[in-house]
Amino acid sequence: MSKEKEKKLLGEERRQWLLDYLKSSSDPVTGTALAKMSNVSRQVIVGDITLLKARNEPIIATSQGYLYMRLENQPLVEKIIACRHNRSQAEQELNIIVDHGVTVKDVTVEHPVYGDLTASIMVSNRKDVQAFLKSIRKTNASLLSELTSGLHLHTLTAIDKQLILNAEKDLKAAGILVEED
Repeated sequence: MSKEKEKKLLGEERRQWLLDYLKSSSDPVTGTALAKMSNVSRQVIVGDITLLKARNEPIIATSQGYLYMRLENQPLVEKIIACRHNRSQAEQELNIIVDHGVTVKDVTVEHPVYGDLTASIMVSNRKDVQAFLKSIRKTNASLLSELTSGLHLHTLTAIDKQLILNAEKDLKAAGILVEED
């Protein structure tokens, strides 16, 4: 849309453009960036994303922006693990996982009033980890695990089960992995 920036995309045309743009991007894109490119407000983009999700488009909101989840030819292996650590160990935990070629899809904690609270993380490499932690620091937000004395679950994805097993081994060695008795 570079030269068409002054042209405001309307309704369905804008949603199709958003979908095509997100599909072509390998990195998350912020709502603000999408709004500037389509010459509408960020709130309009948020509404468009909601409508696209309602059509079962696999778009997720991460701390770095919106991401279209591609369905690759090779299915991903997924596993939920339990971890416990303090705030200062969050970077170590995430780096251990991504260094094994594993993606941290989300984090879940069990809240005594609200039940399970799950938030998307979607970090796959150290750059993603740094951006996620920078966002936490910049907003002075709490980690969900701080609600549960550090205990939390992560959904991990990888192209091979062994990658997750290797990450678990290193998390155990670091004293972060909570194992079943």
